[in-house]
Amino acid sequence: MAIDQKDALFTLVKSLSKSEKRQFKLYVGRLGGNADANFMSLFNLLDKVVSYDDELILKKTNIKKQQISNTKAHLYKQILVSLRFNPVHHNVRAQIREQFDFAAILYNKGLYKQSLKILDKAKELALANEENNLAYEIVEFEKVIESQYITRSMSNRADELSEQAKKLSLKNVRTSKLSNLSLQLYSLLLKEGYAKDDADIKKVNNYFEKRLPKFEISELGFKEKLFLYKAYLWHSLIMQDFLSSYKYSQKWVDLFDENPEMKIQNPVFYLKGANYLLESLFLSKHITKFNSVLKNLSDDIKNEKVAINENTKTLIFLYFNQNKLNLHFLEGKFTQGLPFVVKLSAKLEEFQNQIDEHHIMVFYYKIACMYFGAGKNEDCIVYLEKIINNKDLKMREDLLCYARVLNLVAHYEAGIDYNIEKLIVTTYKFLLKMNDLHQVQRKMISFLKNLSNIYPQDLKKEFKSLHGELLKFENHPYEKRSFLYLDILSWLESKIQNETVESIIQKKAKKLLK
Repeated sequence: MAIDQKDALFTLVKSLSKSEKRQFKLYVGRLGGNADANFMSLFNLLDKVVSYDDELILKKTNIKKQQISNTKAHLYKQILVSLRFNPVHHNVRAQIREQFDFAAILYNKGLYKQSLKILDKAKELALANEENNLAYEIVEFEKVIESQYITRSMSNRADELSEQAKKLSLKNVRTSKLSNLSLQLYSLLLKEGYAKDDADIKKVNNYFEKRLPKFEISELGFKEKLFLYKAYLWHSLIMQDFLSSYKYSQKWVDLFDENPEMKIQNPVFYLKGANYLLESLFLSKHITKFNSVLKNLSDDIKNEKVAINENTKTLIFLYFNQNKLNLHFLEGKFTQGLPFVVKLSAKLEEFQNQIDEHHIMVFYYKIACMYFGAGKNEDCIVYLEKIINNKDLKMREDLLCYARVLNLVAHYEAGIDYNIEKLIVTTYKFLLKMNDLHQVQRKMISFLKNLSNIYPQDLKKEFKSLHGELLKFENHPYEKRSFLYLDILSWLESKIQNETVESIIQKKAKKLLK
């Protein structure tokens, strides 16, 4: 019986590059008997098939049913050991741990001086790369060895190591507090989205201020500053303070520009920082700066200033394509972007095992918006229904809400109004259930509900009336988020001026460039 294709071993085998597969076979072939071992038969089979199936394993190999679980576990471990030896997966942390292991071996053999020499070099490498947890581990090990190997020339060594351990412990505690705060705020942003009212603002501020550790900025190292800027960024985004989010995402990226070696050691953090800088610029509609940052990121990747591996390849795909879509939105070039959207939809299929469901749904919403802006409302509805019908999506409830509101507008624009009353009722109920019904949404739903009662000659007057009412909320601290997901004002202006949404947004984009 076939099982989920996301079986851990199957996914791992399929993730291997040609060189990694070749190295694995060389690694297990170092002993002649491994060539015919059950785990190698399983590897060769999984390498060929397109889906995982227990029955196929029993049929094509000599593995018995009761052996499958143990054989899979053994193969999984052997692949990981092989990958550990691959130079592609070596980084500073791996080098430090390797040196630590060598020192432990020498210590166990009673070669204390040699062990300390290796540890000293490993510690120097750890401190230079802000790997303070590893540095602390090394100092603690040095203390153990020094307690058994002390000479008169190193009589002050105990005080020196104790002081180092104390300083590293304080830095690690502070880093941990900042990283915890950053993670909790990020989780809150994903789950709840933006602050909805004064109560939310007070709650978030209290949470932030209570957990923010005391510090002097001059005392902070790279990692501490990184988590500090991240925490401030998530706080700013939740509060809808996009000027502040730009400030802290820029500080995040500047930190890497000031320490370019960290783009190699911590490429994921760098890519995420650049992405949030771009998102902040998108939210504040700063087109020129947006283009500049996107180009700088592209140059860094092309010039190999960022470490490239399977993980960063996925992130690069994710961030570049999201921001290319955002650039089309900023410039109002929806029709021009349709060929890109078609290619992107196909690429999403390739990356579906590497990208989480949340990010795929964000792509679907942006693709839907692209089709809506280009006047392709039926295609827009197709992608919105992928989001609306997704029952497993637990994060970004705000995305679910606005997908439904845009779905209503797209149905009206496409002339598919035979069930629009039912759609309005279900959308209204959903927004009430999510506790996400704001004035902008209420007025939009009320307007669409009454459309059938408006005479054709009065339509433009009603569009103008609604536009005037919604314009009041454009800069409202809690209502303005509605316009971040759906540019309702531009849609209404297109109706009033008898122009396309695309041409309206393009005119606005030209004004922003002046």
